[in-house]
Amino acid sequence: MTTKPILKSSLGTVDYYDSHAQEYFKTTVNLDLRELYERFLKELSPGAHILDAGCGSGRDTKAFLNRGYRVTSIEASPELARLATAFTAHSCGILLFQDMDFREEFDGIWACASLLHVPKHEMKDVLFRFIQALKPGGIFYISLKEGDAEQLATDGRFFSDYTAESFRNIVAPFHQLRELALWKTEELRSQTHRQPWLNVLLRKVVQSR
Repeated sequence: MTTKPILKSSLGTVDYYDSHAQEYFKTTVNLDLRELYERFLKELSPGAHILDAGCGSGRDTKAFLNRGYRVTSIEASPELARLATAFTAHSCGILLFQDMDFREEFDGIWACASLLHVPKHEMKDVLFRFIQALKPGGIFYISLKEGDAEQLATDGRFFSDYTAESFRNIVAPFHQLRELALWKTEELRSQTHRQPWLNVLLRKVVQSR
């Protein structure tokens, strides 16, 4: 993999979602993720504050709001942010993960199918920003496509895949994070691309002084 497509990863990915926002919205907004919600939400208190990181259509933001949680939503694509805001009647901020600067604001972070667009050489910095955003004891859910590829797709999007081992290696230096669960699920959206998903649930532990 050359440096050039990695440097263009964010721009190309955002451009794709801006150009295909309506199509992406229609194919993702009604996906049934209730089992994933249950595994995440059972670790949170009622009314907890959740960061929906890369909210896409706003599907998950709406589900959390409907369950009585406080939600902050961010999305890199301005067009998707606009659609998510309209769908949820809840403002979605436009923000790249690489530009986040939250400090212990959230009880939970939900990063569903969004970190897969972060180049691997940027992942440690992005994870550090998420750890900063979590309150001590907070819960962090991540889903990624399973594999070992890192590539710029023909449609302009950048993808980074992980195995359980390679993801654990990325997380290992962050002693604040403890793995609660790691499991695989099948692709729900596409009948032609059946690449499995890797799901990870982490907790930010309270550091002893």
